[in-house]
Amino acid sequence: MRTLAVHKLGRVEYEDGLRLMALAGEAVRAGQPAATDHLFLVEHPPVLTLGRSAEQKNVLASPAWLEQQGFELHPTDRGGDVTYHGPGQVVAYPVVDLSDRPDVRKYVGALEEAMIRTCADHGIAAGRHEEHRGAWVGRKKIGAVGVHLARWITSHGLAFNVAPDLMHFQVIVPCGISDPRLGVTSLAAELAGQGRAAPPLAEVEEQLAAHLAVLLGRRREDRAPDLRTASVVPLGADGRVLLLRRSEARGGFWQPVTGRLEPGESPEAAARRELLEETGADAPVEPLGYRHGFAIEPGLWRGAPPGLAVAEETAFAARLPPGFTCQLSDEHAEHGWFTPAEALARLRYAGLRQAVRRATRRGSAGERVP
Repeated sequence: MRTLAVHKLGRVEYEDGLRLMALAGEAVRAGQPAATDHLFLVEHPPVLTLGRSAEQKNVLASPAWLEQQGFELHPTDRGGDVTYHGPGQVVAYPVVDLSDRPDVRKYVGALEEAMIRTCADHGIAAGRHEEHRGAWVGRKKIGAVGVHLARWITSHGLAFNVAPDLMHFQVIVPCGISDPRLGVTSLAAELAGQGRAAPPLAEVEEQLAAHLAVLLGRRREDRAPDLRTASVVPLGADGRVLLLRRSEARGGFWQPVTGRLEPGESPEAAARRELLEETGADAPVEPLGYRHGFAIEPGLWRGAPPGLAVAEETAFAARLPPGFTCQLSDEHAEHGWFTPAEALARLRYAGLRQAVRRATRRGSAGERVP
């Protein structure tokens, strides 16, 4: 029996999620570790995703409005039309090798069944629609399915509505279904009709993971992050961002201060230590209220396990005094001070860009980082 490694990653930027699935697919294909598949349970910020058969007319809001409201828009290689992901929704990405049971319809049915069984766990009767994929409570869709297969290795998966803002679905024609008799619902909405509160997101993640392992015929094995890290966005007195460029041997890309947590070290302590080691700044760090998961690119961590390595990072900001002079460690080749827009343009990874946005947005408003 193949192993299903279950990763509960919390917040994952959508772009980083795509890369996570790609690297997991490479690991599964290479058999590193042997006979191991992956299941990622994540929560995305507000994002609209366009499947291969998506029509632009099914996005009802303009790109400018979406950007102003904080929505991202991403084309993808999954099947289906346009769908929404956002806070309060559990997104499950199974990256599994189906060559032992090469049946796409059965696989999609298993994803639907996992959501139907999860609804039943909470006393909600869900089922399938005769014309449309997904999980349905009467005429309302509670969970969507969209998958991609490459040489029988899957990516993408399902999105189950626990307690999202259902108003967000009004900016699209969900899954291209324009029938006015059909709608969208959530576990929270259905339970509210019975006078009951929605369960915690973590509880629903656990139920989906348990059902998927059984339905996919895999032996479940929960995995903690392979590495825990902290990042610090250093801000100058003029509002510019200090970025460091890694040496070529370490990837050669720009980043704010980043580093791993030592055993027993808190994220805040690690952030302050890394700030001092990488820039020479002995300054307080302030939490940004942002923690996210991502895959570590091959070659960037010498101690990485074979196959896929996953990290969890906690973000901070630091105010540097006027006239501060950066003292680089041997990890970096150069540094630079950039406006927020210039900094964002130089950063390769979506999670780091989000940390910079949070730090500079609060700084420009004259607010203390919470």
